[in-house]
Amino acid sequence: MLSLGIRREGKNRWERRVPLSPDAVKEIISTLNCKVYIQPSEKRIFEDYKYEHAGAVLQDDLSKADVIIGVKEVPEDELIPNKTYLYFSHTHKGQSYNMTSLRAILEKKIQLLDYELLTNESNQRLVYFSVYAGYTGTIDILHGLGQRLLVKGFGTPFLNVGMSYQYSSLEEAKLDITKVGKIIKENGLPKTLGPLVFTFTGSDGNVCKGALEIFQCLPHEFVSIDVVKNMIETNNFKSDRVYGVKLMVEDFLYKKDSNSSKDIDRYHYFGNSDEYNSNFAEKFAPFTSVLINGILWNSKSPRLLTNQQTKELADANNLRLISISDISCDPYGSLEFMSKVTTIDEPFFYYNPKTQKNSSDITSEGIQILSVDNLPTELPLESSWHFSSTLLPWIKELLKGNLENTFTLRNARLTTSDGKLVERFHHLYDSLEKFGKTKKVLLLGAGYVAEPLVDYLLRNPNLKITIANRTIEKAKLLASKKNKNVSFASLNLDDKESFSKLVAEHDCVVSFVTANHHPVVAEQCIKHKKNMLTSSYISPAMAALDSKAKEAGITILNELGLDPGIDHLTAMRFFENVPKGGKLISFVSWCGGLPAPENSDNPLGYKFSWSPRGKNYSDCIILIFHEGVLLAGLNNALYKWDNQIYKVPGEQLFKTSRKVQINKGLALEGLPNRDSLSYIEKYKLGHIDELKTMFRGTLRYVGYSELMAGFNDLGFFSVKENPSINGMTWPDLLKKILNLTNLENLQKTLYIKLKEINSSINLVQKGFEVSEELALRIYETIKWLKMLETSTIVSISAGTPPSVLDAFCALLQLNMLYEKNEKDAVYMHHEFEVEYAEGKIETHTSTLVAYGEVGGYSAMAKTVGLPAAMGVEMLLNGELNHRKGVIAPMTRQVKSDIYEPLIKKLEEEGIKFVEKQH
Repeated sequence: MLSLGIRREGKNRWERRVPLSPDAVKEIISTLNCKVYIQPSEKRIFEDYKYEHAGAVLQDDLSKADVIIGVKEVPEDELIPNKTYLYFSHTHKGQSYNMTSLRAILEKKIQLLDYELLTNESNQRLVYFSVYAGYTGTIDILHGLGQRLLVKGFGTPFLNVGMSYQYSSLEEAKLDITKVGKIIKENGLPKTLGPLVFTFTGSDGNVCKGALEIFQCLPHEFVSIDVVKNMIETNNFKSDRVYGVKLMVEDFLYKKDSNSSKDIDRYHYFGNSDEYNSNFAEKFAPFTSVLINGILWNSKSPRLLTNQQTKELADANNLRLISISDISCDPYGSLEFMSKVTTIDEPFFYYNPKTQKNSSDITSEGIQILSVDNLPTELPLESSWHFSSTLLPWIKELLKGNLENTFTLRNARLTTSDGKLVERFHHLYDSLEKFGKTKKVLLLGAGYVAEPLVDYLLRNPNLKITIANRTIEKAKLLASKKNKNVSFASLNLDDKESFSKLVAEHDCVVSFVTANHHPVVAEQCIKHKKNMLTSSYISPAMAALDSKAKEAGITILNELGLDPGIDHLTAMRFFENVPKGGKLISFVSWCGGLPAPENSDNPLGYKFSWSPRGKNYSDCIILIFHEGVLLAGLNNALYKWDNQIYKVPGEQLFKTSRKVQINKGLALEGLPNRDSLSYIEKYKLGHIDELKTMFRGTLRYVGYSELMAGFNDLGFFSVKENPSINGMTWPDLLKKILNLTNLENLQKTLYIKLKEINSSINLVQKGFEVSEELALRIYETIKWLKMLETSTIVSISAGTPPSVLDAFCALLQLNMLYEKNEKDAVYMHHEFEVEYAEGKIETHTSTLVAYGEVGGYSAMAKTVGLPAAMGVEMLLNGELNHRKGVIAPMTRQVKSDIYEPLIKKLEEEGIKFVEKQH
């Protein structure tokens, strides 16, 4: 006789169910005389002592058990080799997220059986929780419906329905809903609400069985959809009840080759679902108030509702859907817009079909969606009793050693004890090859944007990350704060042999080193055929590698951070959805990473997120600072504004700022950002003559640009190498920069010098003027930076070419770092102008305001690191396998597979744009 082990559930904190009750364990021990081991658990619905009283051995170690059972998936590192396991593995459909687990099962020569496959010879499931998913999914949506109707202005008795877990038993829940039903019967529902129609899909299944049992606690009437249609059109219905429509697949499917729903063979459909279409959108969706979805779905099945169908219904004001309980819980499945699994803690989200956006705000427009994937655990006692009673006979046969002689047990087996898939699941070898390997990501750079990326990727337990950094201590520090899936390494791009080996050992490379090093990284990725991601603009050197990348069959995804990155995603969404009949004539895009307004307390209104090491700065940090802040202010700019093209030389850039109003509470100005006109082609916006304005700019607080223009004119931006300045006092360097013998009357001297310098400059864009006020501000900034104090020494780290700009940069960083309790902000603002044939012009805006968290991520780190992480995720999942070469997310050919899913994922992380029409 075989021995049995029962696992402690640990997938999530709500999981309290058990596969076998204490009574079932007692029966197994008494009738089979076998050992039962059970891991202790303080949250299990049955207390540990009850299992001990039943005769089980309470211990953590299950290695003595021959057969081990649980409810949910077992972590790979907890799988014991050479055992027989039985649990919900979610592997037999080839689910990509569990293929690494299946590979581990095969490698450990585990014989795996799955509850979902315990069927009779008619393929009917014999062991299931699904009826309890129907109970809880319906109770919970009634709870959500009451709240949602209140938002719409309707007070209803549904407000008295709790979440399932708030009831001590199923009977208590049913009694409570019956009381709610009596109130509805006596008082009715608001007449202006119209008939409240519940549509049930999969009405012949176990899910629907449970759902209907709850529904029937309310005063109800089952009707055909034609009756519902007539009630809505005539407003002739009874408000003292709810209406139900029960659907089987035959009701909303038709064969593609016949356009007829007559004589559909449901068994033929389940095996050949790609031969069918659905008419649910036309026939049922316009008349449904609450959808209870319990149908089986696979990737070949037609959808009940696509995003486009739902949008068209909403646009035509022909969508009555208030709430959906998607008990089937297949993200992007039968309901394409159901994009995420929710939790018992936060069970609902809200989908706006017109904008195709999700929200967690109950007051937002759209459809309320419940998509919890472990609903039965809200009723852990009854669901466990039920499950245990149906499972017990099969466990007894398994422990007797009758697997081979029992059809139901043989049918439930996926893998054999010699590490192979059983014959009917050989097709899973393809999925194992594609998804079953533990993926490895190489992250180059351990700066402040790295941590959000690492944390996001670590949500996938089958992913390993190596953080490589020039200063290995920094990589080691970041890795030490994470789990065992993160390691660290030293990075030396000059050592081609060691770097080449490092790249070869990984599946994808993220390059957060400075942009001039990306081509070096890309060459090795091409050599070893590894995908790569950067958050930087595609430089000419990177663009030149496009054909090599294509030949190697790899994708090098660039410009996926904040700016560039998120700006492309949201701009492309508008370009693809310009209002019907309109033509885009103007596009202005602003972006800036700044201190939060309350922390902008220095002359420049600017601060830095990265920290120095002691009083010195690594050459990497200095270089980043040069690129991102100061030297960016010396780039040439090309743009079109109000039908005039401007070519701004770098030395004049700071003198071309203009006021920017995102909202009245922010005093912002902006500078042009490099070549805006090149994006006309990149965004496929037509000919330049068709656009009145094409502008991309960088945001700063008002006064920054004028101050920087003055410092630039005075020589503080000189990049000429000057080894003698390191170690100088700042007063001596100041005299050297300004060509002075002393610093007396400095304010007046600054004014005179600025007037002289600007007297001969012909400004491309008028507006900048030298004033005594500007000279005073520069003088006050010099004092604030302690440049006039002999104790302030020029300190430039070794390895950095010493120049005046290096010295100025280091001094600014020393004085303008964020304090411990300060936070930053990110502002992004798009303005689109659309013209119609009759001459009418509409302005549309799309605005993001994000703040950092004290003690958490900075806004800049989050808005750079998260989109980059999501891009890595897409590369690893093979979602961009059809797009080879050096690419960026604004390429229109990749709209459906880059920017649309990324925007949805960003919104789920709280990075959301507010869109308005003016």
